[in-house]
Amino acid sequence: MPARMAAGALDGVLVADFSRVLAGPVCTMTLADLGADVVKVERPDGGDDTRSWGPPWTDRGATYYLGLNRGKRSIALDLREERDLELARRLAMRADVLVESFRPGTMERFGLGYDEVAAANPEVVYCSVTAFGSDARPGYDLLLQAMGGIMSITGEEDGRPLKVGAAVVDLICGLYATIGVLGALQARERDPQRRGQRVEATLMQAALAALVNQGSAYLLGGVVGGRLGNRHPSIAPYATYRAADGEFVVAVANDALFARLCAAIGRPELTADERFATNPARRANVDALDAELEEAFAARGVEEWVELFNQAGVPAGPINDVAQAFALAEEAGLEPVAVVDGLRLPAPPVRLSRTPAGSDLPPPALGEHDGELRAWLES
Repeated sequence: MPARMAAGALDGVLVADFSRVLAGPVCTMTLADLGADVVKVERPDGGDDTRSWGPPWTDRGATYYLGLNRGKRSIALDLREERDLELARRLAMRADVLVESFRPGTMERFGLGYDEVAAANPEVVYCSVTAFGSDARPGYDLLLQAMGGIMSITGEEDGRPLKVGAAVVDLICGLYATIGVLGALQARERDPQRRGQRVEATLMQAALAALVNQGSAYLLGGVVGGRLGNRHPSIAPYATYRAADGEFVVAVANDALFARLCAAIGRPELTADERFATNPARRANVDALDAELEEAFAARGVEEWVELFNQAGVPAGPINDVAQAFALAEEAGLEPVAVVDGLRLPAPPVRLSRTPAGSDLPPPALGEHDGELRAWLES
């Protein structure tokens, strides 16, 4: 196992990573950040698909790949070749955790399915990441944002459906997979026989989970949500608004915050208006409310309003681009960037006080660790 800057929470856990693209690699990178030794298995002819997903590019490859694979070691194995397949099986037999994202049935054809692996390695936690479970149809984030309902509630009310600008379904699926793996490892620790189990995470269920209040509105209230632009289906004022020099966000989630907002803009009488006195009333009269607010907001610029509202304890903020978002996190002391072997990467988003998250291993080149891993597997 490679040396780390400090022992992580999962120190001593070996992960066999047969996943690719985003959801599976997010899971295994998170496990690596927590201290696990992750061995990334890639096909020799190109490796993980995201190695070719550019622009942007760096002299170390595609930024897409680099952002998802720190903390791992790479071995290139052709599972169609018997010798390489045998090494893959040996890795699976030694692993505490196996993560795979092939179409259903693929791992079974290689003799690497859950039943085969668990029969020889009953302690294994075996995590399968798929689009639709046992349904073998393929799926990528865009498809699942469309088919899972997210695009139907994203975009302007009178406009076309839009995807979220980042691969949120893949990300959420990867995080749920991580949670499942950690839960299964904890269950193994409590089991006198140290039995592992199978964990399944699907893009479709991740998309449904991402609907949160929109999903419960349908299941409990029979309400099928639609596109509302930046408005909220249940809360007002909770949207983007025009100031004198641009747009900004106000997020008022209760009556007390609304009273603070009205005082800050010099319109305290709005709280006594029966159209706006309660959140249900404000939501029912949201067009009239927004007209009142934007008339007031036109008097100042974004920076002035945000400063004023922050002083008043009203949640408000500018609409930052990516660079501004990282700068804000830096300003807040969150240390959002991890420098690994000269690469500036997004830092792990969770902190542990005793077993810090992070890795000093950069994203590996394809087959970078072939020599050491093959020697270890053949021993």
